[in-house]
Amino acid sequence: MRLSEQNHFQLTPQRFGNVAFKDWLNQVRLNSTTYLQEALDPKLHLAIPEIKVYLEESFGNSTRIDYGTGHEMSFIMFLCCLYKISCLQLDDNVSTVFILFNKYLKIARRLQQTYRMEPAGSHGVWSLDDYQFVPFIWGSSQLIDQPRIYPPAKFVEEDIIEKYSNDYIFLSCIKYIKEVKKGPFAEHSNQLWSISAVGSWAKINQGLIKMYKKEVLGKFPVIQHVLFGSLLPIRRFPIQQ
Repeated sequence: MRLSEQNHFQLTPQRFGNVAFKDWLNQVRLNSTTYLQEALDPKLHLAIPEIKVYLEESFGNSTRIDYGTGHEMSFIMFLCCLYKISCLQLDDNVSTVFILFNKYLKIARRLQQTYRMEPAGSHGVWSLDDYQFVPFIWGSSQLIDQPRIYPPAKFVEEDIIEKYSNDYIFLSCIKYIKEVKKGPFAEHSNQLWSISAVGSWAKINQGLIKMYKKEVLGKFPVIQHVLFGSLLPIRRFPIQQ
């Protein structure tokens, strides 16, 4: 269902979270099997009952009308499942990021704006971003050994953002933040401002991966909602004495 197809769902005015999002997400859930059947090779249809759960959880929570890194993680898991069932191959890595994930990111942002979704589990000014995390990891890796935006401190410069935001995921994220937030960047995005002082994109990328493991994958409030099944199992590792 397209965001523009709102004929049957009234956008009810309210300050935080528009309840019409429940209708939108319900339509996704009702049609997810059909969407995946149309997109996947018939021989992969047996995997749909498992992988559709990750897709349905990728857009936000219909009760709280919020969205956060846990929902973003769900979409990453959906992509992982597509690799697991061989719908995607290693040769698709670049397209997975720059086409599939980028399209998802645009949908997520549209939902956040249209339905005024609350950030799920945000730490406010001390968060990397109110809603997203993964595009900063992939975006920083894209900028490693890229002389156009070096040193990294350049990513906060207006002319650099305007010139390269369509080419680099990291800069597109910075541009979006600047569009939706008011005030000095150093105040409303302190973590990103601090990152600009790091000497290389490789170090930024390594630091973001460690931060993601700790602040997203390592947080029980996020992981408790994850479905572990045949494609993405969870295993108990023996405790070493």
